[in-house]
Amino acid sequence: MQEYGIPASITLAQACIESGNGTSRLAREANNHFGIKCHNNWTGKTIAHTDDAPNECFRKYDHPRESFKDHAEFLRYRDRYAFLFDLSPYDYKGWAQGLKSAGYATNPQYAEMLIRLIEDYKLYEYDRPVTELPIPPRILEQPEIVLPEVGSPLYTAGLHRTIYQINQVPYVLAGPGDSYASLAREFRLFQREILRFNELKKSQPLEPGTIVYLAQKKKQAAKGLPKHVSEEGESLRDIAQRYGVRLASISAYNKLHKNAILPEGRLILLRKP
Repeated sequence: MQEYGIPASITLAQACIESGNGTSRLAREANNHFGIKCHNNWTGKTIAHTDDAPNECFRKYDHPRESFKDHAEFLRYRDRYAFLFDLSPYDYKGWAQGLKSAGYATNPQYAEMLIRLIEDYKLYEYDRPVTELPIPPRILEQPEIVLPEVGSPLYTAGLHRTIYQINQVPYVLAGPGDSYASLAREFRLFQREILRFNELKKSQPLEPGTIVYLAQKKKQAAKGLPKHVSEEGESLRDIAQRYGVRLASISAYNKLHKNAILPEGRLILLRKP
């Protein structure tokens, strides 16, 4: 709860449901209390278990705390659950309903099951006030508006369009008719520079709303954004552009090729491990 901002009562109730109160085979033999499957990036121990299909691959942990950590990161760094962290970590009912609406489980009674468990066993007593809660991910990702200083190469252009920054790297959102060449001229850059900042070898058409960086991206993401859970078909470059991090750095941290297309659910490191 203190590290990730998830109500302790919610984590405990989910573990109770998914592990049969700790009696399931996965919990007893693999310390896996949330039924977490291997996915493509898992390099640890495994256990075969029949779930949706015979002998599926599930993660096997040396200690239950590793299972709880994986579960917390699955919620914290996945886009579909980001809105939950805007709720109070003491609002277990809101979290239960939010998990249901986000499609966490197929059971239509999932929220009611969580709330019933929490209230029957007074799990809300574990939701004690903590000294400092992590900042919600959507707030951490909120771009800032840059007000360039007079004389800066961004100043004149900034009078006519909004300049933002993420991870302390300035960028603009492409508008209708913009190209990398036109933006380079507008911001007094060479075209090869703006392409390099956006990690492109050659120019390509710009869709309105595309992020175009005006300076070199950072080697790692901002504090509080150490990881990202990929969506199906997402590329490393997509992630690099989103967080203002160099593609080469993300590629190195995760030992993946720069052009890798990611499967759904892969945990991607955004900061140096």
